Amino acid sequence: MNNLPHNASRASERGTTLFEVLIALVIASIGLLGLAGLQMRMQLSDVESYQRAQALLLLDDMANRLEANRDQAATYVTGPGAPLGSGMTCPTTTTTLVQTDTQQWCTALQGAAEVTGANKSGAMLGARGCVETLGANSYLITVAWQGLSPTAAPSAGVACGAAQYDSLTAASGCTGDLCRRTVTTVVDIAKLN
Repeated sequence: MNNLPHNASRASERGTTLFEVLIALVIASIGLLGLAGLQMRMQLSDVESYQRAQALLLLDDMANRLEANRDQAATYVTGPGAPLGSGMTCPTTTTTLVQTDTQQWCTALQGAAEVTGANKSGAMLGARGCVETLGANSYLITVAWQGLSPTAAPSAGVACGAAQYDSLTAASGCTGDLCRRTVTTVVDIAKLN
């Protein structure tokens, strides 16, 4: 009935060899490393999204403060050379509404919304905020912060935080403002009679 020699039928019944098992383990290891890399990129993307959401909230906060105190809008101007936020000493005088708004925005940029122990952790990494005048009762409000990986640099017209987020090591890729993130808005103040 069976035309195969006795030795041939035994060889086909032996199963997998050690070499085949080793190849399967290598393929599985490569797949698991790929999944770990994907998980890391997803977490990086989540942190970047969270920082952008925080920046938009802080940007909207200052825009609302400026519009609410429209008669004093020009006194909110910090310019790109004197931003508020990370690494800065926030104003302590709160006699006027402008001083109170400036002090509160500065501490919010430093992360005062969430405190862990003695550390403020409620804002983006290295958050800075600037209010610039564009003339004719128009103001540019910018929030800048440290991104986690290099992307495209913000446009040259956005000066807030420029050259403040370059890494000390070229290996990180954070040179030429490639890790600086910014969000901006323009607030136009109408003259009310």
